[in-house]
Order: sequence, then C-alpha cells, then structure tokens
Amino acid sequence: MTLVVKIGGGAGIDATPVVEEIAHLVAEGERVVLVHGGSQLTNELSERLGHPLQVLTAPNGMTSRYTDAETLRIYAMAVAGQINTELVALLQRRGVNALGLAGVDGRLLLARRKTALRAVMPDGRVRVVRDDYSGQIERVNASLLELLLGAGYTPVVAPLALGLEGERLNVDGDRVAAAIAAALGAETLAILTNVPGLLRDLADPGSVVPLIASHELERYLPYAQGRMRKKLLGAQEALAGGVRRVYIGSGSLATLLAGQGTLISASPALGEAEAVSSSCLPALSAEVRR
Repeated sequence: MTLVVKIGGGAGIDATPVVEEIAHLVAEGERVVLVHGGSQLTNELSERLGHPLQVLTAPNGMTSRYTDAETLRIYAMAVAGQINTELVALLQRRGVNALGLAGVDGRLLLARRKTALRAVMPDGRVRVVRDDYSGQIERVNASLLELLLGAGYTPVVAPLALGLEGERLNVDGDRVAAAIAAALGAETLAILTNVPGLLRDLADPGSVVPLIASHELERYLPYAQGRMRKKLLGAQEALAGGVRRVYIGSGSLATLLAGQGTLISASPALGEAEAVSSSCLPALSAEVRR
C-alpha cells in the first residue's frame, strides 16, 4: 500500500510530529511519498529580499502567487533548497532513507506553463498577465517514484516542475500531491494544513464538514475560501484518478486518518466506518498512545 502525505507550507504548521509518524509507518513497511509546500518561507524570503508577495485573483475568485522571474528564484530557494533538505534531514535522523526531489529532477513533474492569466485588478478591471512562471501538472514520472520506493527510499517532493520548454515552474503542492497519488495508484491522500478541515463558517473552527462523498463535492466548493479551494480541487482530481479517499485537516496524521478533519471519499455510500478504514491507522494510533 502507498500513502501520499502533503504537508502544507503555511504559517503555524509544524512538520516534526508528522515526520515522526511517517518514520514509524516506514519502519512498519509502509510506502510513503511526502510532498511539501513552502508558501510562508517564500513570503518571508521575498520580504527580506525586497520583492514582496503579490497575489493574482482570477475572475472566478481563485487566488495564486504572482510568480515572475525573481519570485521563481526565491520560491526555488525556499522549497527545493531549505524546506526539502530540512525534511530529508529530519527523516534521516529518524532512520528513514529519505531522498529529496524537486519536480525538475528526472522529469518527475512535467507541467504546462500558464502563458496568459486573467487577473482582477484592485480597480475591478481584468488584466492579462503574461510573465508568470506557474504551471499546471500534466504528467508524473511514476516509474521513477516506483523505482525509489522499491529500493527502500522515501521520496520527499518539492513542488517545482519542469515546463514543456525546459523552464522551471511554480506548481500547486496540493495538486502535485493529488497527481502523484493518482499516478501511483495510492488509496489514500492526506493533506495536512493549518485549518481543521473544510469549514462551513470560517469564523467557527467547530464547523468542520466531516464527510463528503465525491459526487457531492461540487456543492461544497462555495464553502472553500482561499487555499482551501485548491485543496478541494486537488481532492477532486485525486479521486478522478482512482484515489479512494482524501483527508484534509490539521494536527497529527493519526488523528486526521481517524476522521478528525474532512474526509472526501470515492465511496457512493459514505459512513463513519470509512474514516477508519486506512491500513495505516492501527500503527499510527499505537504510536500516538505511546
């Protein structure tokens, strides 16, 4: 069985406990691929280097980082440099033979550059942005990941893809994790973030939507604000690619897989039992009790 885990790069996310859980899973024989983000560190580095974050808002309300050439360099430093190597070192310290990869390595992630983005300006006008270096994942080199997993490595993937013309591209980490999970035929994708799940009311952390069947996902999209919308789109893409369940939430991996968050399931009939069906859960639960 293969588990794909995405650790968000937003503020307030501590990767260390999740790394410990992943190390326990690997010791128990599970195959794990770890994907990570880097938004907060990228923002901090951008400020320090005098090139602060700019956000593009599409006419449909979707937001994304404006990635010009300088922002791309800063983003690569953050995700493929500092964060990726830190996570690999944390896993190695816990006995996991982790191997860090950016999507450009071995053509792991191929993406199509978004050559023309429509963005709503502060005055309400729509402008076409043509110098953005972001992309949409088109292909995952699953054979490379299978080769590494089969040799006992735990891949740690930074969301920096290779464009069709050989350029580096900023790609969304949630959708990267979804594409990898689908390409590997993983049953489960876990997305750890800094909010407890999909909230009906952003002001109420207790308003988490606990269970969503895949065929009902569209009607929950209006609740998704900011980054959560991309997480739901990633979940939708993962389920369309054959992944059985996607968990979204905060805290530990064990509590997330136990149903403390939002579970989006491919099962037509969705019940509480689905939240505890992962084969990873018993080992993780035991580790949490220690």
